[in-house]
Amino acid sequence: MNRLSPNLAELFGKLDLLPHLGALEHFFSRPQNIAIPGDQERHYRYIEALDALEFKAPPKSVGFETILNHLKKQGVLRFEDIFELLKVVRYFRTLRNQGYPGLIGEWMNTIVIPEGFGEIDEYFDESGKFIESRDEELYKIAQRVKAIKTEIAESMKRLLHTQKLTAYLVDTQIHYIHDEECLLVRGGFNHVLKGSVIARTGAGFFYVAPDALLRSKEQLRYVLQERDAALYEYAKRFSTKLAGLIPFIGFIDREFDRFDHYQARVLFARSRDYAIMKPSCDDAIVLEEFAHPALHNPKPVSIAFKGNLLLITGVNAGGKTMLLKSILSACAMAKYLIPMKLNAHKSRIGSFKRIEAVIDDPQNVGNDISTFAGRMVQFAHLFEHKSALIGVDEIELGTDSDEAAALFAIVLDELIKRGQKIVVTTHHKRLAALMADRDDVELLAALYDEERRVPTYEFLHGVIGKSYAFETAARYGINPAILNRARALYGENHERLSILIERGSELERSLKQKNREADERLESIKTEERNLKEARENLRAELEREKNRLRAEYDIAIREAKAAAKEHDQAAIHRQLNRAQAKLPKVEIPKIAEPEKITYEVGQTVKYRTQRGTVVSVGAKDAMIEVEGMRLRVKLADLKPSGNLPKKPKVTVTSQVEQKSGLKLDLHGLRGEEACERMDKFLSDALLQGFDEVLIYHGIGTGKLAYAVKEFLKAHPSVKSFSDAPAHMGGFGAKVVRL
Repeated sequence: MNRLSPNLAELFGKLDLLPHLGALEHFFSRPQNIAIPGDQERHYRYIEALDALEFKAPPKSVGFETILNHLKKQGVLRFEDIFELLKVVRYFRTLRNQGYPGLIGEWMNTIVIPEGFGEIDEYFDESGKFIESRDEELYKIAQRVKAIKTEIAESMKRLLHTQKLTAYLVDTQIHYIHDEECLLVRGGFNHVLKGSVIARTGAGFFYVAPDALLRSKEQLRYVLQERDAALYEYAKRFSTKLAGLIPFIGFIDREFDRFDHYQARVLFARSRDYAIMKPSCDDAIVLEEFAHPALHNPKPVSIAFKGNLLLITGVNAGGKTMLLKSILSACAMAKYLIPMKLNAHKSRIGSFKRIEAVIDDPQNVGNDISTFAGRMVQFAHLFEHKSALIGVDEIELGTDSDEAAALFAIVLDELIKRGQKIVVTTHHKRLAALMADRDDVELLAALYDEERRVPTYEFLHGVIGKSYAFETAARYGINPAILNRARALYGENHERLSILIERGSELERSLKQKNREADERLESIKTEERNLKEARENLRAELEREKNRLRAEYDIAIREAKAAAKEHDQAAIHRQLNRAQAKLPKVEIPKIAEPEKITYEVGQTVKYRTQRGTVVSVGAKDAMIEVEGMRLRVKLADLKPSGNLPKKPKVTVTSQVEQKSGLKLDLHGLRGEEACERMDKFLSDALLQGFDEVLIYHGIGTGKLAYAVKEFLKAHPSVKSFSDAPAHMGGFGAKVVRL
């Protein structure tokens, strides 16, 4: 698990988010604290920019703290430590060479890798193995090692085929025990084989290293010592060079930590189609289709909480606690830019300095404290903070509900005055009744299916929910006689509260009825739309049939005319032409009314194309007009009568006109919000220029940008229709928009 502070570990544990963080951990290259230090607004901009790019995940790495301490003490690094540095340098070099645009490209350009790393980098391959062939001495040593090992292998083979030894061999394989070549032999082998026993098997056999190989092994040890000494010289040389680059190593270590935070979040969000939310400046919490990661097949939560206090009441096991955890979880994940499942386009999550969850029962054997006393300790702790989001589950837990209601009504009021935003769940109505008349208090009731006697895990805004304690007890098998006595004891003292609850239930039923009516109306409209579409298709088919019929009749008439032309008898020709004419369909040519002739007089105001002017003289077919001090001779057909000329301005104003949009807009690499702003300005410019069709490129990618473009075009009032572009114009990666 990534390193978590005790407070964060406790909070995420209470909210059931630790498995979610564990899944995120797999995308990190090195262990990190889940919280990114620094400005979250700045971090979100970089995450957003990185999400628009395609990149490979960085290699698994370790922090450079130990390496830096070793270099500062003038120590010699192992090749493994040197390669850890090279992995990070190589990765940043690859990112820099990609030439990414925008924010990421600017960031990569600030990471200038010193030449010293290039000299060291040449000696290591992609897997981190030192390339000994680059050094002539090491290359010769490698050849000698290879030759000695070959000699040892051949000697072992000769021993295996020795006739005297065959009777003592358990198998004909060469075994490696403690990096020594051995033979597996039976007892009594010392009569035919001189050697050292390295190990013994459970069956009583012996692993023996033959003395005949001692000379070769000694030579091998000597050569390997030479090799180790040469490699140590290289490690010492590299460490000396890296010691001069300590400031850069510390810098690149911090930059890689930061990039690791960004890439892990981006790749985790892509892998599960999650969204990364940036906290807004206010404290409003608007969740749309949020799903808590701890639940399997959860019912998405949609809620708008803009007040200071949210009271969640209603049925037992109706999802009140999970709703509380969902609200706090969404805010916690937004605070630390952790990907989550929700509709980011319709959600908004406020910014909170601190998030507190009062959920667990504080009583246990070890702390020697009662439940209520533990709750008081927790609430006393809440007064130490300001601008916090607080979630309290079962607020009256551990004491009399009436007394607790009066106490907590005042406590909650004081917390609100200190700038806290609070979410509370409760089974009791007393506290809800005391707080319900405040404008900054919102009520939410968990709904219950009375017919099936099960909770619906849905919530109704603005009412106090009934706990359905008797119904729940009946569902779990409590004797009906006991329940009847309990109802009688409950009495009529709570009649007023019951009426309030009934009104809430009636409102809920009315709302459901209206929803059903709306659904029926929608289905009726859809049916009518299908009928209209079917009628349109029928008309289109009928029109096509009529076209085919007319085409056939014309073909027959043409054939008759051709046959008549072949006749030499003039009378026969005329008869054939008459028959062809009779077979042609009768078409009535409508009479076109002649346009009324317009006469112009000198001094009359007229419009010529897009300009207005005054008639100076009139001829038979043309006229002389004056437009803004210039005289033009134009045709009468090009003139139209117009109103009075505007007064000539006394002051001439020169203004620069912003260049208008073209027919195409490229949105590649943009986020949804930025793309919508660009599209809005582009369509406005296109309408001003008179375009009735434009082309918008968005690419394919992950589909997020394409989805944002579709939703924006659907909602734009000036868009008549849009569709995917033809293949030669971008295909599925572009939209043809008709205005």
